[in-house]
Amino acid sequence: MTGPDSLARGAAPAPAGTLHVRTVYGGVEAPPEPGATVRFGRGGRPGVDVCVGEDDLWVSRRHGELFHRRRRWWLRNTGRQLLRLPRGRLMHATTEPVPLAEGYTPVFVRGSGFREHLVELYVTGHDDQRVPRRRAVTLPPRRWPLDDDERLLLVVLGQRYLLYEEVPRPLSYRQATEQLAYLRPGDDWRERRIEHRIECVRRRLHAGGFPYPLTHDKSAGGPSGDLLHNLLRGLVESTTLVPPDLELLEDGP
Repeated sequence: MTGPDSLARGAAPAPAGTLHVRTVYGGVEAPPEPGATVRFGRGGRPGVDVCVGEDDLWVSRRHGELFHRRRRWWLRNTGRQLLRLPRGRLMHATTEPVPLAEGYTPVFVRGSGFREHLVELYVTGHDDQRVPRRRAVTLPPRRWPLDDDERLLLVVLGQRYLLYEEVPRPLSYRQATEQLAYLRPGDDWRERRIEHRIECVRRRLHAGGFPYPLTHDKSAGGPSGDLLHNLLRGLVESTTLVPPDLELLEDGP
């Protein structure tokens, strides 16, 4: 099984400066025209252009907006709860608008309990312009195959990476066991089973040429946590795991 579509894997070809916005409820594109505005929040049209957190009363009906000014797209928080950007940057309603860089930016809307709702943004850059390369050698895919159980387990262990925290670390196996017991109460996930499945994934991906070390150098030693960090980092950087995969953490009873 592959993960859901995500702007982390790029956007459809479009003129430079085009804004792409996507949530689990749909998405829109907006051309880089002065005065163009895209709004997102819990409400529906015509108040907002993209819905996010439709069942969560912590999300404002109009929680944020993106507007084009001075040849750039800018993000403003218009809701009551915080917005969180990569590297832990927080935006309050009183925060000055933030300019968006070209490429991918995930924005997380604080929700009820431990929920965070994802709004994916992508600004098409000049490097995104496609040129015909019909005779060029096809590049091999960068993503790594995972079955359904492996994907769920790795999303649980690596959720801090998918939340784009500044210095992410994996959940402990004990923490993962507790969360999996809630998400899949009949599957009997135990620490030894988690350890075994991660070991199988590490060995398989290492044999396939994974770009980060996934096995111990017995002469140097090293904690297994570093290997798990390498595994999760590589899976996120290759877009094998993407932020929309966090939806798997909401499948509990």
